[in-house]
Amino acid sequence: MFWLDIGPWRCRTSRTSPLAVSPSSLYFNIIFQKFMPLSSASLLSPVASSTSLHIDQDHSEVILTRTPILSDAQRRTIYALSTPPGKGGIAVVRVSGPDAIRVYRAVTRTVRSSAHSMREEEMPAPWVAEYREIIDPWTGEKLDDGIVLFFKGPKSFTTEDTLELQVHSGRAVLTAILTALSRLHFCRPAEPGEFTRRAFEGGRLDLTQVEGLRDLIEAETEAQRKIAVNWVRGTQKAKFESLRAKILDCLMYVEGFIDFGEDVDELGQEGMLENARTRAQEIIDTINSHLRDNRRGEILRAGISLAIFGPPNAGKSSLFNFLAERDVAITSPIPGTTRDVLTLTLDIGGLPVVLNDTAGMRKLTDDTIEKIGVERAVGVVERSDVSICVLSLEEVISVVPSSNRRSGRIMLTLPADVLAHLKPHMTFLFNKADLTREVAGLSGESLEHEIRDALMRALPVPAQQKGPNVAHMWTVSLRTGEGTVEFLDGLACVLRERVAYSESMSAEDAPLITQARHRDYLQSAVKFLEEFQEFPLSQIDIAAESLRYAARAIGSVSGVDVSTEEVLGAIFSSFCVGK
Repeated sequence: MFWLDIGPWRCRTSRTSPLAVSPSSLYFNIIFQKFMPLSSASLLSPVASSTSLHIDQDHSEVILTRTPILSDAQRRTIYALSTPPGKGGIAVVRVSGPDAIRVYRAVTRTVRSSAHSMREEEMPAPWVAEYREIIDPWTGEKLDDGIVLFFKGPKSFTTEDTLELQVHSGRAVLTAILTALSRLHFCRPAEPGEFTRRAFEGGRLDLTQVEGLRDLIEAETEAQRKIAVNWVRGTQKAKFESLRAKILDCLMYVEGFIDFGEDVDELGQEGMLENARTRAQEIIDTINSHLRDNRRGEILRAGISLAIFGPPNAGKSSLFNFLAERDVAITSPIPGTTRDVLTLTLDIGGLPVVLNDTAGMRKLTDDTIEKIGVERAVGVVERSDVSICVLSLEEVISVVPSSNRRSGRIMLTLPADVLAHLKPHMTFLFNKADLTREVAGLSGESLEHEIRDALMRALPVPAQQKGPNVAHMWTVSLRTGEGTVEFLDGLACVLRERVAYSESMSAEDAPLITQARHRDYLQSAVKFLEEFQEFPLSQIDIAAESLRYAARAIGSVSGVDVSTEEVLGAIFSSFCVGK
């Protein structure tokens, strides 16, 4: 004899009771008696999560009927851990979908309720924090207790009914709770970014705000945070909407001309078309002003690529370790110690920086591996946003005889490998200044002034005009720390200039383009607007199509005209699962 708990019934059956099984149902001939009401969510048998109960009127037979297993499309209620896994004070498990209230009833109960109390009609109070027990829906076992919050749709992040379980963040606790949720046949685990996607599909966010939310989560510096906040707030969304509205105004003007142009003489028609072309040109100029931003938005989002390069044994790896504030690269007096590119992400002056240490540049080497390292170094320098050329001051400095005062007291001889890679946004760091001051007979500001003048003379004439930023040049001793404070302050200024960033930057001054797809769509819009301008009056109806394509390109940035599943999938898949 054994007991079987089924919803509000406790049934008693014998091991020798006949059991008949059909493809659609299980029949148990049992002796039953009514017992205290039990929650239908606390069935003991694993099969109960996908069964339904039927009792004959004369109570002679109980029938358990199998229900079809729901597909992912049918299970619209999703759940996931929304906080990082691991030990901590609080973890948040988020549930969203039409069955959120059923989840509330199945896996939570009041602290003072009994294990078998009825919860079928219990309704959560929206936007009210409740202290409740978290339980297993099959056994009623208490798993944890915590704060339960219910958000009634559409006034929730996803615009659906949403439940948040704030529990203790322990691995065993979270595993038990997520396992309990998986036992509810109408729920399924969320896909990466699925909560945010539902917010987008429900109209809570547009694509620019979605991207801003992702960037805000991933922000590691103050600059990244400020820019991401503007996107989430909708400031940049308004700029794209303004551009699109201007194109639509131009389109309406052209459409009106198509519909009523016959009422205007030929001279008036030409004037109307020219007016539309002028409006289109204004929009093109506005978009181009954003496109000519030196990729500052993308750079701020992904990090400023900063390359350290120079001849061997100049102190490049010492600078890398100094900026990293730890020993990352191996340093030694042997030339060619660094063979490959070392990369590290840092925060310098509130800006994200991707720092690259490279192999010493020299052509006269028989080492095959070192040659490969030099080739990689050249590629890194060419692709970098900012580069620092590190030179050993004792290797490049020489003192001019005192009788020749017109050329100054100091001369610099720059290595040919360095001169071959001069480019804008390149700065110079002269290391080992502590070993040179006695030779030069100068110190402090006078030495730096003389070196700056000598550097200008050492550079080729074209480089003096368009090449490195000589104004930002430093003499330091990485061994003693002399001059490093001024160097760090100056480097932060160089990085801010590169991306036109200031701590007081307003939302209006923030970059409009932070993603490659933004740039692609804006370039497409310019192409269609320029195409519109080229059509003659006789093809005004075709020209109007170009304006529609331009408006569609701008709308695709915010998701107004996005219909491609691949685009949406690429954006939302980059989120964590719980977001």
